[in-house]
Amino acid sequence: MNYVRTAILLAGLTALFMVVGFAIGGTSGMMIAFLVAAGMNLFSYWNADKLVLRMYGAQEVDERTAPDLVHMVRDLAARAQMPMPKVYIIDNPQPNAFATGRNPENAAVAATTGLLHMLNRDEVAGVMAHELAHVKHHDTLTMTITATIAGAISMLANFGLFFGGGGNRENNGSPFGAIGTILMVFLAPLAAMVVQMAISRSREYVADRTGAEICGQPLALASALAKISGATHQVQNYEAEANPATAHMFIINPLSGQRMDNLFSTHPATENRIAALQALAQTMGRAPGYAMPNAQPTPPRGPWQGADSDRRRGPWG
Repeated sequence: MNYVRTAILLAGLTALFMVVGFAIGGTSGMMIAFLVAAGMNLFSYWNADKLVLRMYGAQEVDERTAPDLVHMVRDLAARAQMPMPKVYIIDNPQPNAFATGRNPENAAVAATTGLLHMLNRDEVAGVMAHELAHVKHHDTLTMTITATIAGAISMLANFGLFFGGGGNRENNGSPFGAIGTILMVFLAPLAAMVVQMAISRSREYVADRTGAEICGQPLALASALAKISGATHQVQNYEAEANPATAHMFIINPLSGQRMDNLFSTHPATENRIAALQALAQTMGRAPGYAMPNAQPTPPRGPWQGADSDRRRGPWG
């Protein structure tokens, strides 16, 4: 089912890519867009994960540079009965995390330094388990390729703002004229966003539940979500703001001003996710009175150090 959904998603985004090409350059533009989209789909399947990791300056870590974090992920992967993914750390003050990769055998999980600073050990485990759940359910393939193609649609639409609309069907210009091209600049990225939302929002609840079952502590994950959600609206993620098509990959929307649980939000409302985890905790026999964070967070053991020299040695060492 995951592969069928991915195929449908790719077909829909490819069609949208072709529509933008048609709006910019008529039939010739549509054919060029089709060829570009076909090549991009193939390239994205094999390389989109590397592009996203490079986009955020993620650095791979191992037992030598970040032993605690790597051992934690290995233990969680064993509990989930899945291969050990590569582990990356992003030097970014905003607490957040994401997973990427075309399948569990070629997957990676990435956490920001802000997340390792802010959360305690159980909360970090909950976040990593959530990301492993995305890998286990093959969500990462859909999410990563969607981010790549949706970003390309936005770039193509903006390209049309400068080069489309000045011609006609005979000279392969935009068949919709300048006004139609301008509308496409806004409508095409919006349509791509709606496709992203339709996929990613429903998968967050599933990843929350599976992640809670993997780590065995749904309330620790709920606490982590509360802390991350509060901090993401205070600490700006400049790389995410520059690449909004990747926002749906993170455990909490990294963009500013995205708090509403509606069609245009990349994630369900954090309050709803926490409520679902609290209900799950009751069924798992956890204490229902677990306190949600409302003060200073508890730092994890062995946090990322502030000095440049320490930063290069790696976190959680």
